[in-house]
Amino acid sequence: MNTNTPQVEATPPLRLTSFSHGGGCGCKIAPGVLSQILRSSAALPVPKELLVGIETSDDAAVYQLNETQALIATTDFFMPIVDDPFDFGRIAATNAISDIYAMGGRPIMALALVAMPVNQLPLEVIGRVIEGGQSVCQAAGIPIAGGHTIDSVEPIYGLVVMGLAHPKKIRRNRDARAGDVLVLGKPLGVGVMSAALKKEKLDDAGYARLIDTTTKLNTPGIALAELDDVHAITDVTGFGIAGHTLELARGAGLRAVLEWPRIPLLPNVMSLAEQGFITGASRRNWEGYGSEVELAAGLPELAQPLVTDPQTSGGLLISCAPDAVGKVLAVFREQGFTEATVVGRMEAGEPGLTVTP
Repeated sequence: MNTNTPQVEATPPLRLTSFSHGGGCGCKIAPGVLSQILRSSAALPVPKELLVGIETSDDAAVYQLNETQALIATTDFFMPIVDDPFDFGRIAATNAISDIYAMGGRPIMALALVAMPVNQLPLEVIGRVIEGGQSVCQAAGIPIAGGHTIDSVEPIYGLVVMGLAHPKKIRRNRDARAGDVLVLGKPLGVGVMSAALKKEKLDDAGYARLIDTTTKLNTPGIALAELDDVHAITDVTGFGIAGHTLELARGAGLRAVLEWPRIPLLPNVMSLAEQGFITGASRRNWEGYGSEVELAAGLPELAQPLVTDPQTSGGLLISCAPDAVGKVLAVFREQGFTEATVVGRMEAGEPGLTVTP
């Protein structure tokens, strides 16, 4: 009689990222392709109440309701950047709400966008994604007032978010001024870290740091918009710091300068990049706008893939008068953004970007 207990093979843990061809804001359509897609939209009629549309690549649309209120509307959604469903929901919601803060607004409500492979993912996993998004909305003080769900071949989650601001407090890309200083609210490297995570090469400390930065709401945008010397605000997401700085430069008709040594990176990002953990989105970003970027002599080889590294739920990028830098940094630090720092400046000249060593 055989008394040996049969060995049951352990079921490998479900990995959300295995269901998607890309993750987080790295899923964005390449900037060059996007510009071609949107080209025909610029000819559509625009009502005078629409204060901000697609013309300057701003973070959200703005529609004036009356003399003291403007409605800010945005949407953002993507495929998993991490495998934990609760964390995925948190990151996606934080990223979507950020666009309201980047316009200088206060979020008031959200709608959930849920597309899931319901025959492949357990319902409890889908529920945890939604719970993660709800937890962030609760932290932001807004309800999820509705939404839409579909069956999809890839898991996708995000939000439509609406906010309010005074029409004169809206902060647009086109309003940056020559002589302004650029301040960045969060360090970079999310794309590199997510690439390492997908290859199971990101340690526990790195994962904790990744979650911490991508779930940190960009709430300083509300207070920063109250400062008259803060001229423009955007957030750094899928096009990398180079791409979103370029949007400021194009909108304002100025030359932006990023100082490479001053750009903050998340812990161990340089080491991971040296090991080859560079996203395909970084390459697509460079192909889309690299012709407008001057990389000055003396930069390290990794400067290009790091300034184009797609950030999911990245930091606010502020263009402000030099005299306002102290106030801007104080707002960031009062709200827990201790790594906020000056990274460059805006200058008169041909619109574009220069990265200096």
